[in-house]
Amino acid sequence: MISSNGVTARETSDMDLRTICAVCSGFLLAVLWFDMMFDVQVRETKSDDLPTDALASISTYYARVTTGANPMNRLVLVVMASSVLAHGAVIFVGGLPLWKSVIPFVFTVGVVGLAVSHTVGNAERLGRQTDDATQLSSLARSVFRDHKVCFAAISTVLVISLIPA
Repeated sequence: MISSNGVTARETSDMDLRTICAVCSGFLLAVLWFDMMFDVQVRETKSDDLPTDALASISTYYARVTTGANPMNRLVLVVMASSVLAHGAVIFVGGLPLWKSVIPFVFTVGVVGLAVSHTVGNAERLGRQTDDATQLSSLARSVFRDHKVCFAAISTVLVISLIPA
């Protein structure tokens, strides 16, 4: 069916899904940006242990955003799941070159998988501050590495999502 502006229902649903994908990616990119504002403190030293003030800053931040912000911290998980579902739906709706639907889906699944299986647990552990300084420093570096990978992947997903069909 073609609407009064010449756009088919299928094109409309594809645009709606791609809008959801772009919004979810933008949200996740913003969350990563805020996390990385604290993460970058790990770059200041090459020794095994981070400076006490940097470690305290990073640990306090992750305590606040992983457990202290309940229930708002669950919003990130909802957006990650929504993003995976929306990107998956784009593949099945069709209408796009395969690379414009499959690459964002694969990158999004990869990022969500990394976050759920590794990053969130390390951030929570970092926030609990129950380990020694060396282990906390290692966790902080690991979270930062994960976030750099996720930032690159989600940036790519967002750019692809914004390319006109």
